[in-house]
Amino acid sequence: MDDKIDPDACDVSAQQRALAQQARDAARVLAVATTEQKNAALQFAAEELDRQRERLKAANAEDLAQGREKGLAEPMLDRLKLDDRTIGRLKEGLLQVLSLPDPVGGILSQTVRPNGLKLRQVRVPIGTIFIIFESRPNVTIEAGSLCLKSGNACILRGGSEAFRSNRALAEVLRSGLQKAGLPANAVSVPATTDRAVVRELLKLDELIDLVIPRGGENLIRAVVDEARMPVIKHYKGICHVYVDREADRNAAETLLVHRAIAPSFLPRVAQALLAQRCELRCEPIAFGLLSAAGVRQIQVADAQTFRTEHLDRILSVRVVDSLEEAVEHIERYGSRHTETIVTRDEAAARRFQQSVDSSSVFWNVSTRFSDGFEYGLGAEIGISTDKIHARGPMGLEALTTYKWLGDGTGQLRG
Repeated sequence: MDDKIDPDACDVSAQQRALAQQARDAARVLAVATTEQKNAALQFAAEELDRQRERLKAANAEDLAQGREKGLAEPMLDRLKLDDRTIGRLKEGLLQVLSLPDPVGGILSQTVRPNGLKLRQVRVPIGTIFIIFESRPNVTIEAGSLCLKSGNACILRGGSEAFRSNRALAEVLRSGLQKAGLPANAVSVPATTDRAVVRELLKLDELIDLVIPRGGENLIRAVVDEARMPVIKHYKGICHVYVDREADRNAAETLLVHRAIAPSFLPRVAQALLAQRCELRCEPIAFGLLSAAGVRQIQVADAQTFRTEHLDRILSVRVVDSLEEAVEHIERYGSRHTETIVTRDEAAARRFQQSVDSSSVFWNVSTRFSDGFEYGLGAEIGISTDKIHARGPMGLEALTTYKWLGDGTGQLRG
């Protein structure tokens, strides 16, 4: 975030406080809305996506034109684009969230104490959630719909490159809320791209209950440094595949291979990856094995290789002597995101799953399955590598907390 504060910073501060207060007021109403009301808002919003299709594409065209003027790369422009196919997927996502069970009011536990006091632990919305994200405008609909269904108000701050698109999509959700008799301010987008907006909102811990940043590591660390309220996040997505000695010979950021199968396995998988224009960065043992097998176009890993989320067709490769050494490597270099073991040995698989301290640990499953949709959570609000409240892909239940309800007959504590 930029250290420069706009000359109208006082206005920015007042405006964001007003925005957050409106969201807070809306959250109180949405928290007690019925499932039928929330589903109606989602249904109306899905219909609005069709009704406002041309308006959405026109707003997006302005963002794309501005992006080209600023020299945005084609992959970024592709992620930014809203076309009929994308809008259709957004509508499908809204209807999927509508079909999911409402977590609010769910009873987590209940008991009757010896004195007759009846206690229930019940799911309730978190309140007001500030979501900061980059690039894809579809996050506006995905995050907004999950917050709506879970009874939370949300303030959505996307990247400046998608400013018009994000505001147009937020209006779709706001229209759905209004038609269902719920406050439109349950979904809001700041009216400016001024970066001071984020800084001001991150100060308002009395109005905003939680922040969820989605984007690069620099963005997330900046939010964590400045936020006065809790932040759910993951800094990196350094995921590992460990191929055990008992693996079926099939093959993330890092590939760990047991020494017993490395001489036969590594050359074959390396040639297959190189054929797909992947770059391999190998520690010395792996490099030596591949070189001896005649594999070229490989590099020696440097000191930062295994700590880097490459975000490209680059794979770090290491040979290990045991499952325990693989686990130690993951503990040292991993980001506690997602890891997988490839093996026929169930005992080894279970030992790996128990030993690795990551939010998702798989056996014979691609790490790409670490996703809210694949977990049956509907749209995904994000992935958390924290250990408190939410961990792994986050769906509706992760957007709730709980409170205790007690029913008595005049009990007093002596």
